[in-house]
Amino acid sequence: MEKLFINGEWVTTQSSEYLYSPYTEEKIAEIPIAKEAEVNLAIDGAFKAKNSWARTPAHEKASILEKLSKLYEKNLEKAAEIIAMESAKPIRLAEMEVSRTIQTFKFAAEEAKRIHGETIPLDAAPGGERRVSYTIREPLGVIGAITPFNFPLNLVAHKIGPALASGNSIVLKPARQTPLSSFYLAELLEEAGLPKGVFNVVTGHGSVVGDLLVMDSRINMITFTGSPEVGVGIRNKAGLKKVTLELGSNAAVIIDKDTEVNKKLIDRCITGAFSNNGQVCISIQRMYVHENIYDKFAEQFIEAANKLKIGDPLDSDTDISALISKRELEDRLSWIREAKESGAEIATGGKEEGTVLCPTVILEAENRLKVSCQEAFAPIVILNKVKSAAEAIHFVNDSRFGLQAGIYTKDIETALEAVDKRGVLINDIPTFRVDHMPYGGVKESGIGREGIKYAIEEMTEMKLIIWNRN
Repeated sequence: MEKLFINGEWVTTQSSEYLYSPYTEEKIAEIPIAKEAEVNLAIDGAFKAKNSWARTPAHEKASILEKLSKLYEKNLEKAAEIIAMESAKPIRLAEMEVSRTIQTFKFAAEEAKRIHGETIPLDAAPGGERRVSYTIREPLGVIGAITPFNFPLNLVAHKIGPALASGNSIVLKPARQTPLSSFYLAELLEEAGLPKGVFNVVTGHGSVVGDLLVMDSRINMITFTGSPEVGVGIRNKAGLKKVTLELGSNAAVIIDKDTEVNKKLIDRCITGAFSNNGQVCISIQRMYVHENIYDKFAEQFIEAANKLKIGDPLDSDTDISALISKRELEDRLSWIREAKESGAEIATGGKEEGTVLCPTVILEAENRLKVSCQEAFAPIVILNKVKSAAEAIHFVNDSRFGLQAGIYTKDIETALEAVDKRGVLINDIPTFRVDHMPYGGVKESGIGREGIKYAIEEMTEMKLIIWNRN
């Protein structure tokens, strides 16, 4: 049985549950279920460790993060196999996730050395003469991190890396479906020399572990990635605690009339729509294609989708594997049925193959349908015809979400019009992300920003110091 990692010790619990492979549906591990006592022990350990870690020199924090990144380089295959086994992410993509995680921790190590404030010329105001003023940034204290299943390592790294770099201690609650990557992270942090209590991993039910983290006064901030419904609940319960929420989306891309339909474009859009089985917050779910090139684009896109290989996530040739649970599979099949019954055309897919939802392309789906207005988090993409870029921009923005969008166009005025309405990627898919860029949404896509430097700003507080020389 796996164990909780609390205050530098591996702790056995009285309760546990089995973890099953999403692809084979076989048992792969026994996972501890923390009760209130274990959660309190973890919070207490982090609380006691926070002051000494905050005072640790920046170069020492950076050194531990650098060692951690090197340990992942050394153990890349093992870390990738854990991801593939617990989440059914195809192994090639799991290896890419570990590679990105290495970069994420390297960025965190670098940013640990350049957390700084600024001087303020108080004599710019009458009465401010002969005063020296500057700001510094201090860690908040204890960070409660609640993470999702779809990137069980790198999305954890986006919370742990900046928290450690900025001098905060952490209690992590990983997704119940994918805790193994977090346990392995704890092993490697221990090997890297992280002091006891600074990092803790507690698995269990959100109603117990999550609620205790959100409402405990010793926790200074909650950083959460997950559904809007849970995110809103966290914010309502957190009181004056600082909260960063990375929530849902139904990301869209516009293909304007002047776009050349070629293999490069099709391959890029296929990646955006079906990578990680579509379980990406910025996965392409909606495509709006100008009527002049719609038929040509649709034909090539559907043909490419049909070539994706379905299978075992541990097979290096696999492109598409199982969704995280049978329940999610059945739910998304009902969405597809709703679209078909409403007159949309299921151009390909729309069916299951074992535990896998086949890559699904839906043509001319109405905006009110679940596949259009909710977050699918599955290998489902709608492909709709538009008469103009302006019409497409309207459809893109007609959403409760606002994370990232893409537009392919050669017209600078069209691009500027799209940028005026929201943040977009010009001549690229919305699924693009590198780990040091600011990342976050508006509306029901969340509040706050990730990306190491920007997450550090969220996880620190500005302090003002004024010296009166009179």
